[in-house]
Amino acid sequence: MKVLVLGGGVIGVTSAWYLARAGHEVTVLDRQNEPARETSFANGGQVSWGAGGPWAAPGIPFTALKWLLKPHSPLVLRPRLDPALWRWLMQMLGNCTARKYLINKERQLRLARYSHAALAALRADTGIDYDALQRGVLVLQRDPRELADRHGERRLLDRLGIPYRVLDRTGCIAHEPALAPVAARIAGGVLYPGDEHGDCHKFTLELATRAQRLGVQFQGSITVQRLEADAGRIARIHTDRGALAADAFVLACGSYSPLLAAPLGLRLPVYPVKGYSITLPISNPAAAPQGTLTDEHYKIVISRLGDRLRAAGTAELTGYDLRLRPGRINTLRHSLRSLFPEAGDIERAEPWAGLRPMTPDNPPLLGATPYRNLHLNTGHGTLGWTMACGSGKVLADLVSGRAPEIDLDGLTLARYG
Repeated sequence: MKVLVLGGGVIGVTSAWYLARAGHEVTVLDRQNEPARETSFANGGQVSWGAGGPWAAPGIPFTALKWLLKPHSPLVLRPRLDPALWRWLMQMLGNCTARKYLINKERQLRLARYSHAALAALRADTGIDYDALQRGVLVLQRDPRELADRHGERRLLDRLGIPYRVLDRTGCIAHEPALAPVAARIAGGVLYPGDEHGDCHKFTLELATRAQRLGVQFQGSITVQRLEADAGRIARIHTDRGALAADAFVLACGSYSPLLAAPLGLRLPVYPVKGYSITLPISNPAAAPQGTLTDEHYKIVISRLGDRLRAAGTAELTGYDLRLRPGRINTLRHSLRSLFPEAGDIERAEPWAGLRPMTPDNPPLLGATPYRNLHLNTGHGTLGWTMACGSGKVLADLVSGRAPEIDLDGLTLARYG
C-alpha cells in the first residue's frame, strides 16, 4: 500500500519506520528541509512514561491563577480573540476533576508504557545512538510542603503500578551529586527509575536514515496546502509542488493538524502550547547533572545530552506565535542557574521555542477519522517523544488492517463524539 505521512517530526518519522517495516511504500512530507526541525528539535528529552501525566488535573485552575502572578511563572496566557483557544480552555477546565484525571492518566499511561517498551526494542534491534541514558527521571521539590502534597499522587502511582522512590535531600544529592552545592534549596524528590531520556532530534534523524534504507522517501521543503476528499475518502493532497495521491494518508503535523483537517469538516481539539528551551555546552562536567530531572517548582526539565545541557519548559498560550520572549528565556536561566550554576556559560545558551500539540484532556488522537483512508497521529502534547514509538506501531497496525497490541479506548477522535 502507498502511504503518505504528512509531517516529519518524531511522530511522523516513527510512523514511517513502522509502516515500512510492515511492508508499505512510504513517503514523508515536511515543510522543513530535514526531519525534526520544529517541535522535535530541542525539547527536554525526557521519555517519562512514569513521571508524565495530564496537565488537566484537580486544583490546576486555582494553581494556574497563582502562577500568572509569579515573575517566573510556568504558565503564560496572552488573551486574544481566538475562539479555538477559549473553546480549548473550557474543555480543559472540564477535565480538571479527580475522576477525569484518573481516566486520562490511565489512557496516557497505557500508550506511554507500551511506547517505552517499543523504544527499548527498537534500540536493541538497531543500535541507534541518540545520547540516551537510562537513569530514571528525578522530580525535584524545593518546598517541603509541595513534597508532602504529593502523597495523593503516590497513592495513584501505587494503584497504576508505576515504580517510584521517594528521596529526601540526601537521596537527591546521591542521585545527582552536582546538586550538593545548592543542597539548601532542595526539600526532596521522587525518582521514577523506569524513565529515561535522550536527544529527540538526534533520534529522529538517525531513525529517518534507517527508514530510508527500508525504502522510505523523504520530501523536504514541501508545503501541504489542502486535502481533497471524494466519496468518503481522501483522493489526493495538494502541495506547493502539485498534487499527490496515495492509498492511505497519515496526519502527523502536530499543532498544525487542525488547520489541515478543518476544511474537511473535522474539528480536531488540538491547540498549540508554546514551550521554550536553552542549550549550552557543558564546560564543567562535575557541576552538571548526570541524567535528567524536573524542577517541579518552575515546571522545568533539565537534561544532560552528551556534552550539552538543556533546560526546557514553560507553557505559553499565544496561538502560533513562535517569537522568543526574553521573560520566558530568563525563567529557564533562573532555574538552571539556581541548581547548576557552574555547569556552563548559561548567558550564552542557545534559545529555542516550539509548539506542543495539546488536546484538552491530554491523551493524543490516534487512528480513524470519518474518512476511511485518513489516519491521525497527533495531539501528544508534552509527551510526543515519550509516546512516539508506541504511536507509530499502533498507526502501522491500523493502516495494515491489524488489531493494535493495546486497547485504543479513549485514544481516538471518537472520545470527542
